[in-house]
Amino acid sequence: MRSRYPLTRLRASDIRGIARLAAQATEGVTGIVEGVHQSVWSTMGVPGGAEKGRTRGITGLVYRSVRGVTRLVGTGVDAVLAGLEPVIGSNAAADAETPRREAVLAALNGVMGDRLAADGNPFAIPMTLRYRGEALDSNLPLRIPGATGKVLLLIHGLCMTDHQWRRRREDEVVDHGEALASAFGYTPIHLRYNSGLHISENGNRLSLLLEALAAAWPTPIEELAVVAHSLGGLVIRSAVHLAGEANLRWPDHLKKIVFLGTPHHGAPLEKAGNWVDTILAATPYTAPFAELGRVRSAGITDLRFGHLLDEDWQGHDRFHRRPDRRRLVPLPEGVDCYTIAATTAAGRGPLADHLVGDGLVPLYSALGRHDDPRRCLAFPEASQRIEYETNHLGLLGSPEVTRQLAEWLGPQERDGGDDR
Repeated sequence: MRSRYPLTRLRASDIRGIARLAAQATEGVTGIVEGVHQSVWSTMGVPGGAEKGRTRGITGLVYRSVRGVTRLVGTGVDAVLAGLEPVIGSNAAADAETPRREAVLAALNGVMGDRLAADGNPFAIPMTLRYRGEALDSNLPLRIPGATGKVLLLIHGLCMTDHQWRRRREDEVVDHGEALASAFGYTPIHLRYNSGLHISENGNRLSLLLEALAAAWPTPIEELAVVAHSLGGLVIRSAVHLAGEANLRWPDHLKKIVFLGTPHHGAPLEKAGNWVDTILAATPYTAPFAELGRVRSAGITDLRFGHLLDEDWQGHDRFHRRPDRRRLVPLPEGVDCYTIAATTAAGRGPLADHLVGDGLVPLYSALGRHDDPRRCLAFPEASQRIEYETNHLGLLGSPEVTRQLAEWLGPQERDGGDDR
Protein backbone atom coordinates (compact mmCIF):
# COMPACT_ATOMS: atom_id res chain seq x y z
CA MET A 1 0.00 0.00 0.00
CA ARG A 2 1.32 3.41 -0.91
CA SER A 3 2.30 5.63 2.03
CA ARG A 4 0.19 8.73 2.52
CA TYR A 5 3.19 10.47 4.11
CA PRO A 6 6.21 9.40 2.04
CA LEU A 7 9.75 9.75 3.31
CA THR A 8 10.49 12.24 0.55
CA ARG A 9 8.35 14.75 2.44
CA LEU A 10 10.34 14.41 5.65
CA ARG A 11 12.65 17.27 6.51
CA ALA A 12 16.22 16.68 7.58
CA SER A 13 15.23 18.18 10.93
CA ASP A 14 12.42 15.59 11.17
CA ILE A 15 14.96 12.78 10.84
CA ARG A 16 17.11 14.45 13.51
CA GLY A 17 14.11 14.70 15.79
CA ILE A 18 13.16 11.06 15.28
CA ALA A 19 16.75 9.95 15.92
CA ARG A 20 16.87 11.88 19.19
CA LEU A 21 13.56 10.46 20.35
CA ALA A 22 14.70 6.93 19.48
CA ALA A 23 17.90 7.36 21.49
CA GLN A 24 16.01 8.78 24.46
CA ALA A 25 13.45 5.97 24.31
CA THR A 26 16.17 3.31 24.23
CA GLU A 27 17.93 4.87 27.19
CA GLY A 28 14.65 5.21 29.09
CA VAL A 29 13.65 1.58 28.54
CA THR A 30 17.12 0.47 29.62
CA GLY A 31 16.67 2.38 32.87
CA ILE A 32 13.31 0.72 33.53
CA VAL A 33 14.67 -2.76 32.85
CA GLU A 34 17.64 -2.14 35.14
CA GLY A 35 15.31 -0.81 37.83
CA VAL A 36 13.18 -3.95 37.77
CA HIS A 37 16.33 -6.09 37.73
CA GLN A 38 17.67 -4.38 40.85
CA SER A 39 14.27 -4.53 42.58
CA VAL A 40 14.26 -8.30 42.21
CA TRP A 41 17.85 -8.59 43.42
CA SER A 42 17.13 -6.36 46.42
CA THR A 43 14.56 -8.88 47.70
CA MET A 44 17.39 -11.42 47.77
CA GLY A 45 19.70 -9.11 49.70
CA VAL A 46 21.91 -8.13 46.74
CA PRO A 47 23.01 -4.49 47.16
CA GLY A 48 22.50 -1.99 44.35
CA GLY A 49 24.71 0.58 42.72
CA ALA A 50 25.56 4.09 43.82
CA GLU A 51 22.30 5.47 42.39
CA LYS A 52 18.81 4.33 43.29
CA GLY A 53 17.47 1.69 40.89
CA ARG A 54 20.92 0.89 39.48
CA THR A 55 22.77 -2.43 39.60
CA ARG A 56 26.43 -2.95 40.40
CA GLY A 57 29.33 -5.08 39.23
CA ILE A 58 29.36 -6.66 35.78
CA THR A 59 25.58 -6.28 35.48
CA GLY A 60 25.83 -2.57 36.17
CA LEU A 61 28.65 -2.27 33.65
CA VAL A 62 26.46 -3.85 30.95
CA TYR A 63 23.62 -1.42 31.57
CA ARG A 64 26.00 1.55 31.67
CA SER A 65 27.52 0.39 28.40
CA VAL A 66 24.12 0.20 26.71
CA ARG A 67 23.30 3.74 27.83
CA GLY A 68 26.73 5.01 26.84
CA VAL A 69 26.59 3.51 23.37
CA THR A 70 23.05 4.82 22.89
CA ARG A 71 24.15 8.36 23.77
CA LEU A 72 27.23 8.09 21.56
CA VAL A 73 25.27 6.85 18.56
CA GLY A 74 22.53 9.43 19.11
CA THR A 75 25.05 12.27 19.34
CA GLY A 76 26.88 11.06 16.24
CA VAL A 77 23.74 10.73 14.14
CA ASP A 78 22.55 14.15 15.27
CA ALA A 79 25.87 15.75 14.33
CA VAL A 80 25.88 14.14 10.87
CA LEU A 81 22.28 15.14 10.14
CA ALA A 82 22.88 18.67 11.42
CA GLY A 83 25.69 19.01 8.89
CA LEU A 84 23.54 17.67 6.08
CA GLU A 85 20.48 19.73 6.95
CA PRO A 86 21.45 22.83 4.91
CA VAL A 87 22.07 20.57 1.88
CA ILE A 88 18.99 18.34 1.94
CA GLY A 89 16.58 20.27 4.09
CA SER A 90 15.44 23.09 1.81
CA ASN A 91 13.87 20.95 -0.91
CA ALA A 92 11.35 19.38 1.48
CA ALA A 93 10.69 22.30 3.81
CA ALA A 94 7.77 23.80 1.93
CA ASP A 95 6.04 20.52 1.14
CA ALA A 96 6.40 19.28 4.71
CA GLU A 97 4.37 22.20 6.12
CA THR A 98 1.05 20.39 6.03
CA PRO A 99 -1.79 20.57 8.59
CA ARG A 100 -1.43 16.82 9.19
CA ARG A 101 2.26 17.09 10.02
CA GLU A 102 1.69 20.12 12.22
CA ALA A 103 -1.13 18.34 14.07
CA VAL A 104 1.18 15.39 14.81
CA LEU A 105 3.90 17.72 16.08
CA ALA A 106 1.37 19.64 18.19
CA ALA A 107 0.24 16.41 19.86
CA LEU A 108 3.85 15.35 20.47
CA ASN A 109 4.64 18.76 21.98
CA GLY A 110 1.62 18.57 24.25
CA VAL A 111 2.71 15.21 25.64
CA MET A 112 6.45 15.87 26.02
CA GLY A 113 7.15 19.36 24.69
CA ASP A 114 9.15 20.42 27.73
CA ARG A 115 11.62 17.58 27.11
CA LEU A 116 11.81 18.42 23.41
CA ALA A 117 12.60 22.04 24.22
CA ALA A 118 15.17 21.18 26.90
CA ASP A 119 16.93 18.78 24.51
CA GLY A 120 16.89 21.24 21.61
CA ASN A 121 14.91 18.73 19.56
CA PRO A 122 13.84 20.15 16.16
CA PHE A 123 10.32 18.91 16.89
CA ALA A 124 9.89 21.53 19.66
CA ILE A 125 7.40 24.17 18.48
CA PRO A 126 8.45 27.81 18.93
CA MET A 127 5.76 30.27 20.00
CA THR A 128 4.54 32.41 17.11
CA LEU A 129 1.65 34.72 16.35
CA ARG A 130 0.16 33.91 12.96
CA TYR A 131 -2.01 35.62 10.37
CA ARG A 132 -3.64 33.57 7.62
CA GLY A 133 -1.28 30.68 8.40
CA GLU A 134 1.91 32.77 8.21
CA ALA A 135 4.08 33.51 11.23
CA LEU A 136 4.34 37.17 12.16
CA ASP A 137 7.82 38.52 12.68
CA SER A 138 8.64 42.05 13.82
CA ASN A 139 8.01 43.47 10.33
CA LEU A 140 5.12 41.39 9.00
CA PRO A 141 2.33 43.26 10.87
CA LEU A 142 3.16 46.25 8.65
CA ARG A 143 2.16 44.12 5.64
CA ILE A 144 -1.19 42.79 6.88
CA PRO A 145 -3.66 43.95 4.22
CA GLY A 146 -6.62 45.83 5.66
CA ALA A 147 -5.50 45.48 9.27
CA THR A 148 -8.09 47.05 11.57
CA GLY A 149 -7.84 48.48 15.05
CA LYS A 150 -9.83 45.51 16.37
CA VAL A 151 -7.55 42.54 16.98
CA LEU A 152 -8.93 39.09 17.78
CA LEU A 153 -6.45 36.63 19.29
CA LEU A 154 -7.36 32.92 19.18
CA ILE A 155 -5.40 30.55 21.44
CA HIS A 156 -5.60 26.76 20.99
CA GLY A 157 -5.47 24.16 23.74
CA LEU A 158 -3.27 21.23 24.76
CA CYS A 159 -1.86 19.07 21.94
CA MET A 160 -3.52 21.27 19.34
CA THR A 161 -2.56 23.71 16.61
CA ASP A 162 -4.04 26.87 15.14
CA HIS A 163 -5.36 24.93 12.12
CA GLN A 164 -7.87 23.18 14.39
CA TRP A 165 -9.93 26.32 14.87
CA ARG A 166 -11.39 25.54 11.45
CA ARG A 167 -13.77 22.61 11.79
CA ARG A 168 -16.09 20.85 9.39
CA ARG A 169 -19.53 20.02 10.76
CA GLU A 170 -21.62 18.01 8.33
CA ASP A 171 -21.75 20.19 5.21
CA GLU A 172 -20.60 23.47 6.75
CA VAL A 173 -17.27 24.86 7.90
CA VAL A 174 -17.21 26.44 11.35
CA ASP A 175 -14.47 28.97 12.03
CA HIS A 176 -15.19 31.22 15.00
CA GLY A 177 -12.39 33.65 14.13
CA GLU A 178 -13.38 34.14 10.50
CA ALA A 179 -17.04 34.56 11.46
CA LEU A 180 -16.23 37.30 13.96
CA ALA A 181 -13.84 38.96 11.53
CA SER A 182 -16.49 39.02 8.81
CA ALA A 183 -19.27 40.26 11.08
CA PHE A 184 -17.48 42.86 13.20
CA GLY A 185 -14.27 43.83 11.44
CA TYR A 186 -11.82 42.00 13.68
CA THR A 187 -8.39 41.08 12.35
CA PRO A 188 -7.90 37.46 13.51
CA ILE A 189 -4.49 36.48 14.86
CA HIS A 190 -3.73 32.92 15.96
CA LEU A 191 -1.22 31.78 18.55
CA ARG A 192 0.80 28.62 17.97
CA TYR A 193 2.86 27.36 20.89
CA ASN A 194 4.44 24.37 22.61
CA SER A 195 1.63 23.33 24.95
CA GLY A 196 3.93 20.96 26.84
CA LEU A 197 5.78 23.81 28.55
CA HIS A 198 4.68 25.14 31.92
CA ILE A 199 1.64 27.40 31.59
CA SER A 200 3.55 30.23 33.25
CA GLU A 201 6.39 29.88 30.72
CA ASN A 202 3.94 30.16 27.84
CA GLY A 203 2.15 33.00 29.63
CA ASN A 204 5.37 34.97 29.93
CA ARG A 205 6.33 34.39 26.29
CA LEU A 206 2.86 35.35 25.09
CA SER A 207 2.93 38.53 27.16
CA LEU A 208 6.19 39.62 25.55
CA LEU A 209 4.93 38.74 22.06
CA LEU A 210 1.77 40.81 22.56
CA GLU A 211 3.83 43.77 23.77
CA ALA A 212 5.86 43.60 20.55
CA LEU A 213 2.72 43.11 18.44
CA ALA A 214 1.02 46.14 19.97
CA ALA A 215 4.07 48.28 19.21
CA ALA A 216 4.31 47.05 15.59
CA TRP A 217 0.61 47.00 14.68
CA PRO A 218 0.07 49.16 11.58
CA THR A 219 -2.86 51.11 13.01
CA PRO A 220 -3.75 52.19 16.56
CA ILE A 221 -5.35 49.29 18.42
CA GLU A 222 -8.83 50.15 19.60
CA GLU A 223 -9.65 46.75 21.06
CA LEU A 224 -7.95 43.44 21.73
CA ALA A 225 -10.32 40.51 22.25
CA VAL A 226 -9.27 36.95 23.05
CA VAL A 227 -11.03 33.65 22.44
CA ALA A 228 -9.16 30.83 24.18
CA HIS A 229 -9.88 27.13 24.13
CA SER A 230 -9.02 24.76 26.98
CA LEU A 231 -5.40 25.18 28.18
CA GLY A 232 -5.22 28.37 26.11
CA GLY A 233 -7.50 30.06 28.62
CA LEU A 234 -4.99 29.42 31.40
CA VAL A 235 -2.17 30.74 29.19
CA ILE A 236 -3.93 34.07 28.60
CA ARG A 237 -4.82 34.43 32.28
CA SER A 238 -1.16 33.86 33.12
CA ALA A 239 -0.05 36.32 30.43
CA VAL A 240 -2.34 39.10 31.68
CA HIS A 241 -1.24 38.63 35.29
CA LEU A 242 2.46 38.59 34.41
CA ALA A 243 2.06 41.64 32.17
CA GLY A 244 0.60 43.53 35.11
CA GLU A 245 3.54 42.61 37.32
CA ALA A 246 5.97 43.74 34.59
CA ASN A 247 4.05 46.98 33.86
CA LEU A 248 3.64 46.09 30.18
CA ARG A 249 1.26 48.20 28.12
CA TRP A 250 -0.55 45.72 25.89
CA PRO A 251 -3.24 44.90 28.51
CA ASP A 252 -4.46 48.50 28.11
CA HIS A 253 -5.95 47.35 24.80
CA LEU A 254 -7.50 44.17 26.22
CA LYS A 255 -11.29 44.50 26.44
CA LYS A 256 -12.78 40.99 26.35
CA ILE A 257 -11.79 37.35 26.94
CA VAL A 258 -13.98 34.36 26.15
CA PHE A 259 -12.96 31.01 27.63
CA LEU A 260 -14.08 27.82 25.88
CA GLY A 261 -13.89 24.72 28.06
CA THR A 262 -11.00 26.10 30.12
CA PRO A 263 -10.06 23.99 33.18
CA HIS A 264 -9.73 26.94 35.55
CA HIS A 265 -9.48 24.60 38.53
CA GLY A 266 -7.86 21.63 36.86
CA ALA A 267 -8.84 18.48 35.02
CA PRO A 268 -9.56 15.08 36.62
CA LEU A 269 -7.50 13.07 34.13
CA GLU A 270 -4.26 14.65 35.35
CA LYS A 271 -5.35 14.15 38.96
CA ALA A 272 -5.94 10.48 38.13
CA GLY A 273 -2.52 10.34 36.49
CA ASN A 274 -0.98 11.64 39.69
CA TRP A 275 -2.70 8.85 41.62
CA VAL A 276 -1.25 6.30 39.17
CA ASP A 277 2.23 7.72 39.84
CA THR A 278 1.66 7.26 43.57
CA ILE A 279 0.37 3.70 43.20
CA LEU A 280 3.17 2.59 40.89
CA ALA A 281 5.79 4.00 43.24
CA ALA A 282 4.34 2.10 46.20
CA THR A 283 6.15 -1.22 45.60
CA PRO A 284 9.74 -1.97 44.53
CA TYR A 285 8.52 -4.10 41.61
CA THR A 286 6.34 -1.40 40.05
CA ALA A 287 8.39 1.67 41.06
CA PRO A 288 10.58 1.58 37.89
CA PHE A 289 7.44 1.81 35.76
CA ALA A 290 6.50 5.08 37.45
CA GLU A 291 9.09 6.61 35.13
CA LEU A 292 6.68 6.02 32.26
CA GLY A 293 4.19 8.40 33.89
CA ARG A 294 6.91 10.99 34.27
CA VAL A 295 7.14 11.35 30.51
CA ARG A 296 4.04 13.56 30.50
CA SER A 297 4.82 17.21 30.08
CA ALA A 298 4.85 20.14 32.48
CA GLY A 299 1.85 21.55 30.63
CA ILE A 300 -0.13 18.42 31.51
CA THR A 301 0.90 18.30 35.16
CA ASP A 302 0.01 22.00 35.50
CA LEU A 303 -3.55 20.93 34.68
CA ARG A 304 -3.86 19.05 37.96
CA PHE A 305 -5.05 22.26 39.63
CA GLY A 306 -4.63 24.92 36.94
CA HIS A 307 -1.23 26.42 37.79
CA LEU A 308 -0.70 29.88 36.31
CA LEU A 309 2.49 31.15 37.94
CA ASP A 310 6.08 30.01 38.36
CA GLU A 311 5.68 29.91 42.13
CA ASP A 312 2.91 27.34 41.78
CA TRP A 313 5.40 24.72 40.57
CA GLN A 314 8.96 25.92 41.24
CA GLY A 315 10.80 24.12 44.02
CA HIS A 316 8.43 21.13 43.95
CA ASP A 317 8.51 17.71 42.36
CA ARG A 318 5.61 18.11 39.93
CA PHE A 319 4.90 14.38 40.07
CA HIS A 320 4.70 14.31 43.86
CA ARG A 321 1.19 14.31 45.26
CA ARG A 322 0.48 17.52 47.20
CA PRO A 323 -2.57 19.69 47.99
CA ASP A 324 -3.72 22.64 45.91
CA ARG A 325 -1.49 25.52 47.02
CA ARG A 326 -1.55 27.69 43.92
CA ARG A 327 -1.64 31.43 44.35
CA LEU A 328 -5.06 33.00 43.93
CA VAL A 329 -5.31 34.75 40.55
CA PRO A 330 -8.68 36.44 39.95
CA LEU A 331 -10.05 37.34 36.56
CA PRO A 332 -8.36 40.48 35.22
CA GLU A 333 -9.90 43.76 36.33
CA GLY A 334 -11.39 46.02 33.68
CA VAL A 335 -11.80 43.16 31.21
CA ASP A 336 -15.17 41.64 30.31
CA CYS A 337 -14.72 37.89 30.84
CA TYR A 338 -17.07 35.21 29.53
CA THR A 339 -17.05 31.43 29.74
CA ILE A 340 -18.64 28.64 27.76
CA ALA A 341 -18.65 25.21 29.36
CA ALA A 342 -19.71 21.96 27.73
CA THR A 343 -21.19 18.75 29.05
CA THR A 344 -21.94 15.53 27.26
CA ALA A 345 -25.01 15.16 29.51
CA ALA A 346 -28.47 16.26 28.40
CA GLY A 347 -29.10 18.37 31.52
CA ARG A 348 -27.84 19.60 34.86
CA GLY A 349 -27.36 17.39 37.91
CA PRO A 350 -24.77 16.62 40.62
CA LEU A 351 -23.10 13.91 38.54
CA ALA A 352 -23.11 15.97 35.34
CA ASP A 353 -21.82 19.10 37.08
CA HIS A 354 -18.95 17.55 39.01
CA LEU A 355 -17.90 14.47 37.05
CA VAL A 356 -19.24 14.23 33.51
CA GLY A 357 -18.32 17.59 32.02
CA ASP A 358 -17.19 17.64 28.40
CA GLY A 359 -15.17 14.45 28.70
CA LEU A 360 -12.00 16.26 29.78
CA VAL A 361 -13.02 19.29 31.85
CA PRO A 362 -15.67 19.21 34.61
CA LEU A 363 -18.50 21.71 34.27
CA TYR A 364 -17.66 23.50 37.52
CA SER A 365 -14.01 23.90 36.53
CA ALA A 366 -14.96 25.44 33.17
CA LEU A 367 -17.41 27.80 34.89
CA GLY A 368 -14.75 28.87 37.38
CA ARG A 369 -16.64 27.54 40.39
CA HIS A 370 -14.89 25.96 43.36
CA ASP A 371 -15.82 24.48 46.72
CA ASP A 372 -13.52 27.06 48.31
CA PRO A 373 -15.31 30.42 47.85
CA ARG A 374 -11.97 32.24 47.70
CA ARG A 375 -11.08 30.40 44.51
CA CYS A 376 -14.35 31.01 42.67
CA LEU A 377 -13.95 33.18 39.57
CA ALA A 378 -16.42 36.04 39.32
CA PHE A 379 -18.15 35.33 36.00
CA PRO A 380 -21.52 37.13 35.99
CA GLU A 381 -24.47 34.87 35.26
CA ALA A 382 -25.06 36.66 31.95
CA SER A 383 -21.45 35.89 30.98
CA GLN A 384 -21.84 32.12 31.30
CA ARG A 385 -23.22 29.56 28.90
CA ILE A 386 -23.46 25.79 28.96
CA GLU A 387 -23.51 23.70 25.80
CA TYR A 388 -25.30 20.40 26.45
CA GLU A 389 -24.60 17.13 24.64
CA THR A 390 -21.30 18.64 23.50
CA ASN A 391 -17.77 17.38 24.10
CA HIS A 392 -14.53 19.28 24.61
CA LEU A 393 -13.59 19.57 20.93
CA GLY A 394 -17.21 20.09 19.96
CA LEU A 395 -16.96 23.66 21.26
CA LEU A 396 -14.70 24.48 18.31
CA GLY A 397 -17.18 23.24 15.72
CA SER A 398 -20.43 24.49 17.21
CA PRO A 399 -22.47 27.11 15.30
CA GLU A 400 -24.26 27.83 18.60
CA VAL A 401 -20.92 28.82 20.11
CA THR A 402 -20.25 31.09 17.12
CA ARG A 403 -23.58 32.83 17.71
CA GLN A 404 -22.86 33.25 21.41
CA LEU A 405 -19.42 34.71 20.62
CA ALA A 406 -21.05 37.16 18.22
CA GLU A 407 -23.49 38.22 20.93
CA TRP A 408 -20.74 38.84 23.45
CA LEU A 409 -18.11 40.32 21.13
CA GLY A 410 -20.41 42.28 18.85
CA PRO A 411 -20.72 46.08 19.17
CA GLN A 412 -24.07 45.88 20.97
CA GLU A 413 -24.17 43.35 23.78
CA ARG A 414 -27.44 41.92 25.00
CA ASP A 415 -28.26 40.15 28.23
CA GLY A 416 -28.09 36.75 26.61
CA GLY A 417 -25.87 34.48 28.68
CA ASP A 418 -27.71 31.69 30.42
CA ASP A 419 -27.42 28.21 31.81
CA ARG A 420 -30.30 27.05 29.58
